[in-house]
Amino acid sequence: MTVPPLDDLLEKLRLGDAHAAEQVFTTYEPYLRKVVRRQLTARLRTRFDSLDIVQSAWRDLLHGFRHAGWRFTTVNHLTAFLVRATRNRFIDRYRQHRAAIERETPLTWEAQAELARPGAPSPGDLVGAEDLWQRMLDLCPPEHRELLRLRREGVALPDLAARFGLHVGSVRRILRSLALRLACDSLPPDVHQQ
Repeated sequence: MTVPPLDDLLEKLRLGDAHAAEQVFTTYEPYLRKVVRRQLTARLRTRFDSLDIVQSAWRDLLHGFRHAGWRFTTVNHLTAFLVRATRNRFIDRYRQHRAAIERETPLTWEAQAELARPGAPSPGDLVGAEDLWQRMLDLCPPEHRELLRLRREGVALPDLAARFGLHVGSVRRILRSLALRLACDSLPPDVHQQ
């Protein structure tokens, strides 16, 4: 299929031929997309595409032809109008999204790695862990709470024993006793009665 010269298409476009409008759009679309792409930054590309801008400008052109009586005497006049309309549409879209783009902070590589890390606790896991910690503190005798807090921070058993003047076996016994209390406290009430 051969496309008629733009001058012929422009004349058909003036007469309201929809097929001519489609052919003119197909002819100009790659050029107008380049006009937009030159101005699109990486951050703007997340908000809209060059084709969105071109189609929006083209819609305005067709509306002007059909309802406002716009007419172009030459192909150069149409080309200049389309470039200007496309740039103006780009500026409008940029202004719509500017505040949001300026507020956005890109995610650092470290933060992305942390989010993607397998096994990272979910918010529900964190809430559950905090609830478990509170239950452990409630069940623990006051004299052992500091030992429990240090163990939570990762202090090794021999270091805990030395710090509190206890044998390592005594520290294990205290922690096992607490675990047993926690397990018994977690059982349903009807199991306690048996």
